[in-house]
Amino acid sequence: MSESRFRYAAYGSNLHPLRLRARLPTAALLGDAFVPGYSLRFDKRSRDGSAKCGIDSGGDGVHVAVFEVSQSEQLALDEIEGVGHGYERFELEVPGFGNCFTYAATPSHLQPGLPAYDWYREFVLVGCRSHGFPADYIAAIEAKIVTHDPDRERRRRSWEVVARMHDGHGA
Repeated sequence: MSESRFRYAAYGSNLHPLRLRARLPTAALLGDAFVPGYSLRFDKRSRDGSAKCGIDSGGDGVHVAVFEVSQSEQLALDEIEGVGHGYERFELEVPGFGNCFTYAATPSHLQPGLPAYDWYREFVLVGCRSHGFPADYIAAIEAKIVTHDPDRERRRRSWEVVARMHDGHGA
């Protein structure tokens, strides 16, 4: 008997297939889609003190990459994403793919105006470009205010991941 699989709609730092497969080895990209009525936000306060992505209802729409993941990987992703610690899993109706799970920031962890780290925004941008998302969508992400990560080692490791994604060698 094979393990159950679920569809996951990535919209932020997990957009790039190499990045997600480094975290979830059997994740399989099914395609990408546009979900109207939602907005991509950089206002979820992270444990590292910077902003991370979230989506919220209302807005012009959000672009997502849809992956199929195993049930065991879904639980691992919950842990990576911090379910119960700032994100909650929810179902999202994705045109062409049906119900998918994704993550939304909990109200207690929202902090509008908090900048993201430059490397984190680059994770999102590299993912968007890998899927060929529209130029105006990418430009809006490029316009997000970012800051320099004060943790030298985390910054170094994160930029190495970005470089590997650019090179197509995994994350």
